[in-house]
Amino acid sequence: MLLTVLGFTCCAIIIFFAGKKLSHYGDLLADMTGMGKALIGLILMSTVTSLPELMVGVSSVAILQSADFAVGGILGSCAFNLGILSLMEFYMSKNKPLFSQMSQSHILAAAFSIILLALTGLGLFMDSSMVFMPTIGLTSIGFAVLYILSMRSIYYYQKSNPAVVAEAESITLEGITLKKVGLRYAMYAVIIIVTAIALPYFAENIAAETGLGESFVGTLFLAVSTSLPEIAVSIAAVRIGAADMAMGNLLGSNIFNIFILFLDDIMYTKGLLLKDASDSNQISVFMVLIMTGVALTGLIFPFQQKRTIMAWDTLAIFLLYVLNVVLLYKFS
Repeated sequence: MLLTVLGFTCCAIIIFFAGKKLSHYGDLLADMTGMGKALIGLILMSTVTSLPELMVGVSSVAILQSADFAVGGILGSCAFNLGILSLMEFYMSKNKPLFSQMSQSHILAAAFSIILLALTGLGLFMDSSMVFMPTIGLTSIGFAVLYILSMRSIYYYQKSNPAVVAEAESITLEGITLKKVGLRYAMYAVIIIVTAIALPYFAENIAAETGLGESFVGTLFLAVSTSLPEIAVSIAAVRIGAADMAMGNLLGSNIFNIFILFLDDIMYTKGLLLKDASDSNQISVFMVLIMTGVALTGLIFPFQQKRTIMAWDTLAIFLLYVLNVVLLYKFS
């Protein structure tokens, strides 16, 4: 048991530091290739920081054939990403609550996130006869279509409203070549891929040795470890005054996470991914929907001052995350 926990912890630490470096070089690549900050937070950064979730999902379905690890890890990561907002609040001053510093352009991303989550809940509940192919559900096809639609819609919205795009601090590029940045980016990507593939193996042993169940372990341990790059990027963004970019990264990561379920379903050959996952995953769907709804409310009607160390919206998100973990432990 000790060796299993130690192995899992080492993997999580490697993902944290490699994810931080990967995000840094991904940001440099975007600047050097002229992609711009809008695409950094929305597409590039969210995709980069979600690389561990992608590899854990692939490993869970292709090697372990575990639908619970794949689905639980994704939904848990979505919940944890929103929980990071509460952590970011600690770095904001009393007169500047987190959501009061956010652009309302994130409302569109939050809305698409809610649609995708609702579709996930439908897939977990829906009759198995609703399929596109014997091993691919219609909801999975919906994930792919909605992901493309959301990226296109948000990109064109930000392009037509340049004033709402928050710019991060400029990055010094002196002495750094595009080739060098690309090689370092690839190196850290490989490190994350190799490490993330090993995570489900340790998670499976933890679930078996503790009796906690795959849904709970996937939602808690796998989700937290794969979301470590989001923590590193978000805290760094807040410290340089780019909380708006961090918000785009977190919401973009949640949208991309649901798209990962489409990729996992393709590689899951035992049946339909969502139908084979435990019903307890519906708890995470409902809780993440509520958490996203609270974030949406905070974006539309933010408080301008904190009465305690946290504003009401980020405090509610934190408490909902804790409730999600408690409910999963009870029913898994």
